Amino acid sequence: MEPLHDAHPHGLAADLDTLAQRALARRGMLRWLAAGAMLTGPMALVGCGGGGETDAGDSGSDSGDGSSGDTSGGDTGSCAVIPSETAGPYPADGTNSNSDGPVNALAMTGIVRSNITSSFGDFGDNVADGVPLTVTLKLVNTASSCANLAGYAIYLWHCDRGGNYSLYSSGVTDENYLRGVQLTDSNGEVTFTTIFPACYSGRWPHMHFEVYSSMAEATSGDNDVKTSQLALPSAACQQVYGVASGYDASVSSFAQVSLSSDNVFSDDGAALQLATVDGSVSAGFTATLTVGISA
Repeated sequence: MEPLHDAHPHGLAADLDTLAQRALARRGMLRWLAAGAMLTGPMALVGCGGGGETDAGDSGSDSGDGSSGDTSGGDTGSCAVIPSETAGPYPADGTNSNSDGPVNALAMTGIVRSNITSSFGDFGDNVADGVPLTVTLKLVNTASSCANLAGYAIYLWHCDRGGNYSLYSSGVTDENYLRGVQLTDSNGEVTFTTIFPACYSGRWPHMHFEVYSSMAEATSGDNDVKTSQLALPSAACQQVYGVASGYDASVSSFAQVSLSSDNVFSDDGAALQLATVDGSVSAGFTATLTVGISA
């Protein structure tokens, strides 16, 4: 497995800018929480973000039986801007290259789609095998009482069940599956049909996404208004890894990582990035995440 799946392609300046933005956002949230406590006392936080996970540091896999159930944690999300994250080395958004040169899946005919399990266009129609997963992202405006944001383009991509990224990883450079872009509807939502991704060495199970102000802007990664990642909860991963066919390599990788040790999610515990997931191996899973941006 390639050890540098998420090396930052944009350099130190972008890293420092992201860290500065996070520090300001956290200070603002702390002031808001303090004010709320004085005025109304203890309260539950709801809104942007997926379900929180009380056992975030417990990433050990178990045998599991693939039974159905709610695999999310408690509701600890809040109406706040989702953290910005690296797009990693495999975005295929025009910002970097593979072995053949610059690669931009967003410029390929057929990239606008809801079912991203197969390759498309000149890359054929091979399907990425894996446990079915339906992902719904809801985009809201944190600067306007979390109002729904319609007409924004969201580009989603992730690895296959073997931990490989289409267009880049050895053996799948001739595939462009598990990538797609859609416009948010009147509810601010997009829904993708895909598969449960692998856990590869050094990273907590995740998906990447970029948000653009319009489909016209979604032609270059330089135009995105937010780049972030979705984290999958431990309980769902434990149902899949070591149980479902093709995920054997994920067992040892998952046993060696946690949200608190992951090099992307460790800074804030992924409170605003942890999806709520329901389902089973036999029936498939659904994942939902509310994505807050300041528009």
